[in-house]
Amino acid sequence: MTTAQDLLAAQSARLAALDPELPPEFPLPTGEPLMARLDTGEPVAGLVLCSDNPPGSVRRLWQAATAVELFPLVGEQPRRGMDAVLAACRQWISARGIPEADSSCAVVWPSRDVQATRALLEHGFVPLSCLAVRAPSPPEDTELSGTVNVRRAGPADVDAVVDLGLVELDYAALVGGSTNRPDAARLKRAAATVRLHAGDPVWLAERGGEAIGVAECGWVDGPLSTGGNRLRPGTWGYVNCVSVRENARGAGVGQRLMAEAHAEFARAGVTGCFLYYNPPNPLSSVFWPRQGYRPLWTTWEVRPATALR
Repeated sequence: MTTAQDLLAAQSARLAALDPELPPEFPLPTGEPLMARLDTGEPVAGLVLCSDNPPGSVRRLWQAATAVELFPLVGEQPRRGMDAVLAACRQWISARGIPEADSSCAVVWPSRDVQATRALLEHGFVPLSCLAVRAPSPPEDTELSGTVNVRRAGPADVDAVVDLGLVELDYAALVGGSTNRPDAARLKRAAATVRLHAGDPVWLAERGGEAIGVAECGWVDGPLSTGGNRLRPGTWGYVNCVSVRENARGAGVGQRLMAEAHAEFARAGVTGCFLYYNPPNPLSSVFWPRQGYRPLWTTWEVRPATALR
């Protein structure tokens, strides 16, 4: 009899062969089990988590108020197995009475597994976010024309950091899963205040005394909470937010900010760098590959959750 552990072992081995940058085992949380069968009778499975993000929570800026996440266990059957598990998840959502308003269903899956991609597309999912990785590299020699200056940000720069973060949120809300909620400015300020007082690596780009760009970065040591245990063990440089004002884009400001970040990460001897970006974003989907990042995991999402086919 095929067990969940058998499916997990087969799935982890297949995915590791598909992409050597993946962790050795597919990450699984504690969730509600979901069972399904292929048309041949072979079992597949999954785990389902349902999270409520109440008003005032930071996660509500990039997740729906009711967020369902599915962790499929499809063994060596990425397409047919994913199809069967998604059909079972649709029934689970219907039986649990998941609301239509402000809800979502998400599957985070290795980006290179195109067989599973086909099944996700057929069930109505869209690729809203990618966890992308970059190998550490030597410092880059980048120059900015004109009077643009890049410097490390401190606690006194919180207003500029928050303002530029809201610029990025406004744009991301148009092209990804983010939502500019009424309390976004307060939540952004609280997070930026902690980051700046902790001395996290944050850089500002200024022109004529005006802040025109920001790169908010940090460090993550395994086990990775921010990466959801989806990265290999080690110390990783994390790019939380890069934002450049619209009237300053296209002049190399973002590239210059990231040169500073990558140089510091390289000096620290990180395992690698990672970030999240939105594939539908016409700016970041071009910018980040040029900076050496490539997709590792893709977050597939359907909103509302009840729209899962």
